[in-house]
Amino acid sequence: MERDDLKLQIKENIIKYLNLLDTKPEDIKDDEPLFGEGLGLDSIDSFELIVMLHRVYGIEIKDPKDGRKVLTDVNTMADYIEQHKTV
Repeated sequence: MERDDLKLQIKENIIKYLNLLDTKPEDIKDDEPLFGEGLGLDSIDSFELIVMLHRVYGIEIKDPKDGRKVLTDVNTMADYIEQHKTV
């Protein structure tokens, strides 16, 4: 999968799994922080994104500290998925 396609898929999955009905993929910048300032996600959202990574890409993150590093922004998620995807 091309990197741009992967990043679009990640954005679509963020919207789907977090039920962000008023958000479009183009509203999420690749390097925008997902938590705090930026998209404004919280710890419950991080859990949902970890579940999404497992279901969609076969990636299992057991340590929440690792999850926070992986879920920094779309670019970081894409890097991690490219390196660890099992599906």
